[in-house]
Amino acid sequence: MEGCTDASGGLTRPAGGGLGERLALTATFAGAAVRYWLVVFPRAGWELRRWRRRAARIVDAELRWAALEALEKRGNIEGAAAFAALGGMRRRGMVVRALVAYQAAYNYVDLLAEQPGGDPVGNARCLHQALLVALDPQAPHPDYYAMRPGCEDGGFLAEIVDACRAALTRLPSHAAVAGPARRSAARIVAFQSSSQAGREELEGWASTLAPADSGLAWWELAAAAGSSLGVHALIAAAARPSLSDEQAELLERAYFPWIGALHSLLDSLVDRAEDAATAQLSLVGCYRSEQDAATRMRWLAERALDAARALPAGRRHRVLAVAVACLYLSAPELSSGWGLEPAQSVREAVGGLAGPALVIFRLRRLGGRFGGTLAAVRPAERDVETHDAIRHEPPAVRLGDGERGVDAGAA
Repeated sequence: MEGCTDASGGLTRPAGGGLGERLALTATFAGAAVRYWLVVFPRAGWELRRWRRRAARIVDAELRWAALEALEKRGNIEGAAAFAALGGMRRRGMVVRALVAYQAAYNYVDLLAEQPGGDPVGNARCLHQALLVALDPQAPHPDYYAMRPGCEDGGFLAEIVDACRAALTRLPSHAAVAGPARRSAARIVAFQSSSQAGREELEGWASTLAPADSGLAWWELAAAAGSSLGVHALIAAAARPSLSDEQAELLERAYFPWIGALHSLLDSLVDRAEDAATAQLSLVGCYRSEQDAATRMRWLAERALDAARALPAGRRHRVLAVAVACLYLSAPELSSGWGLEPAQSVREAVGGLAGPALVIFRLRRLGGRFGGTLAAVRPAERDVETHDAIRHEPPAVRLGDGERGVDAGAA
C-alpha cells in the first residue's frame, strides 16, 4: 500500500533444534492430530450443527443470513477448537464448547460490523462487546444492536455468548485467565472499531500498543490485536487445574504480539485480492513490496515459534502455531501470484512440521469441497431447517463506498 514504511532490524536467524527436538515435536504433532481428529473435530461438528439449527430460527432475514454465513466459516471455527487438543480429556468437551461459541460469535459480529450504516465505529464497538461479555460471567448483556435500529435476533447472540461463558466457568482455572483473556478481547474490540474509523485512526491507536523494543510496525501490531488466538489459548489453558496467574500472563505475552501477528497477517495475505475488490484496508498490503512482506513475515514466524517454545508445554504451542500457519499456507490463493513469496518464507521458517501439516489441511480442503458438492446434489440429506433458510434467503450483502474496515479479526 502506498505510503507505508517497513520496520527494519535483524530479520533472520538460523533454525534451532537438533534431531531429538525434531523427533519430540513430531511426536507432539502426531499426538495432537490424533486427539483432534478422533475427539475434538467430532465435538466441534456437533456444536456447529447445534448453532446452525438455532441460527435458522432467527426471524430477521438479514440476521439469519449473517448467523448462518458466520457458521459456514468452518476453517477458523475448527481452528479455534484445535486448542482443545492442548488439554486433558476430562474437560475437553467444555473447552470445545467455549471455543466454538467464542469464534462463532466473533465471526457473526465481525460480519455484521462490515455492513454499511450511519455510525460504523459505534456499530462495531456495540457488536463486538459480545466478545468481552463472553468472558465475564457477571456482565449483563448490553444492547448489541443499539446502532442497528429494528434488528432483533430472537436472543441468538446472547445465547451463544452465554454458552461460551457458562462453559468457561466450569473450567477449574477460569479465574486465572480472566484478566489476560479480557485484555485480549478488549484489544479486539478496539481494533475492530478503530479499523472502521479509517487508516489514520487505526494507525494512531495501534502505534500505542508497541511492547518495548519489539521492532513491530503499526500494521503488525494491529494484526496482533485483531487475532483471537490469544483468547483461544487462554480458554484452553483454563482447563488445567494448576494454572497460575503468571502462566496465564506468559500466554498472553506470547500470543500478543507474536503468534497473533503472524496469524492475522497470514489471513490478510489470503484475503488480499478480496480486500482490494471490496475496498478494505489490507494489513499485509502495508508492506512496501512482496519481498518486504516475505522478509518480515519470516521474521515474525521465527519470533512466534520462539515465543511458543518459551511457554510451559512449549512444544504443544509450537505445534499449534505451525498448524495455524499451515491452515493459511494451504489456501489455493497462496499457490501463485503476489502472496507466493511471503508464503514460501513462512513455510521455510516453520520447518519440517509444515510438510505433514500442509498435507492434512489440503486433504481437509478437498474433503470440504467434495462435501459441499454432495450437499448441493443431495440437499434432502442435510439439516432440512437450515437448508431451507439458506435456499429461501440468499445473502443480501450491502457494500458501502470507499475504504472499509480491516477484516483481520475473524481470523
